[in-house]
Amino acid sequence: MAKALIAMSGGVDSSVAALMMRSKGFECIGVTMKLHDNESETYSEKACCTASDAEDARSVCTKLGIPYYVFNFCGDFEQNVIEKFVHSYEIGETPNPCIDCNRFLKFGNLQKKSIVLGCDYIVTGHYARVEFDEKSGRWLLKKALNQAKDQSYVLYFLNQEQLARVRFPLGNFTNKEQVRAIAAENGLLTASKGESQDICFVPDGDYAGFISRFTGKDYPSGDFRDPRGNVLGQHRGVIRYTIGQRKGLGISYSEPLYVVSKSVSENAVTLSVERDLYSSELTARDFNWISLAEPPTEPISVSVRTRYHGVEAEAAAVANPDGTVTIRFTEPQRAISPGQAVVLYDGEIVVGGGTICASC
Repeated sequence: MAKALIAMSGGVDSSVAALMMRSKGFECIGVTMKLHDNESETYSEKACCTASDAEDARSVCTKLGIPYYVFNFCGDFEQNVIEKFVHSYEIGETPNPCIDCNRFLKFGNLQKKSIVLGCDYIVTGHYARVEFDEKSGRWLLKKALNQAKDQSYVLYFLNQEQLARVRFPLGNFTNKEQVRAIAAENGLLTASKGESQDICFVPDGDYAGFISRFTGKDYPSGDFRDPRGNVLGQHRGVIRYTIGQRKGLGISYSEPLYVVSKSVSENAVTLSVERDLYSSELTARDFNWISLAEPPTEPISVSVRTRYHGVEAEAAAVANPDGTVTIRFTEPQRAISPGQAVVLYDGEIVVGGGTICASC
């Protein structure tokens, strides 16, 4: 009998994923990752990875009759997610810590645990699909049938070894209500549980405040500038601003102003009108090619997402000798942010993805 480790978040998606794998005859083990030492924090209803989530996961596993464990990954979470999150803001980027959590914890640490436990597969409640392509001999990551819930964007880092051992049971559902209905029919207490959205280690949503507390540093005010270098006012610390931000600037101007760039070395934030937010090209680092065995030697036509659930844009991708990838858009794109992921698609297939490091 094949054995599966189920990553249990305490939500309805992972609950139904566990139910489906057990129903297919797999020997299942439910596991939750403990990521925080301090469980006394007050979390919003939309936060994830809380102590109550772990209790919900335990209850579901008890209902399904499968063993349940909690693995303490607090130290690794701090090193690979929180410290990376802080560093990204300090160098002027806008990170995506949920991608890093998936990459280093769920499909890193947890997958290693699954091998130790003798599991053939690791299973999550992500909305995505994995298929083996006989023609290319490669595992492919594909969009979920439910386009509104598709999470392929946050899984672009998966390599061939990981894809061969992962299963996404929810990828073929066309809407979330089907998943909730299955949970309700089987008496799972998570059937009506709400969606988690907040970053788990910033329960109050104050990223800058969290960073200051974590580092013990003060991030000084500096100049708001226009593109010509004229001083427009004072900002409250570079870490408080992201590309495309309009609210909270406190600047009076004849037109709405947006954050278009940041300079950590000069402690300056550049503001301009909306038309200056658009870029025709970006460069990405740490690129992972999924559907291709080798980086392409010629430009390839792809559709591109530069943000989670963003609208895809047509572009040409060029693999550079240094391992970076240049993306040239057919039409300029708004508010491309260094630190965010860029993911390339060929229809429903994820071609690959990386981290945005520059745009122009």
